[in-house]
Amino acid sequence: MPKNKGKGGKNRRRGKNENENEKRELIFKEEGQEYAQVTKMLGNGRLEAICFDGVKRLCHIRGKLRKKVWINGGDIILLGLRDYQDTKADVILKYTADEARNLKAYKELPDSTKINEGTYDDEIDENITFDGFDDEDDEDDIDEI
Repeated sequence: MPKNKGKGGKNRRRGKNENENEKRELIFKEEGQEYAQVTKMLGNGRLEAICFDGVKRLCHIRGKLRKKVWINGGDIILLGLRDYQDTKADVILKYTADEARNLKAYKELPDSTKINEGTYDDEIDENITFDGFDDEDDEDDIDEI
């Protein structure tokens, strides 16, 4: 029977985020790289992203980011383009919302880019109307109850 040596298995590392609030240097794209926005998560470490050069690509999340950096729809990512496959790319880096805003300020991203901080929309419609419902009948219905 094997003896347990060391400090335990993967469960020991599960709840830790060592560098969650750590500021990192903003990384700009280089030759063979492109900024993109995630359109759809496909599963199995893959996603679909629309690059800011106008091409929709199937992307593979590299092993360094898998299970450590969670990528969602709408996130801004940095892709490594493949020389031999133009429709496929590899995810190199995920930008936080603050970093994406900085990229937009440096004119690296187009002004039309929407940077999502979550799954909600910024344009919330507060004037919701319901069909078949009159405002005048409210007080009458309450009195009858």
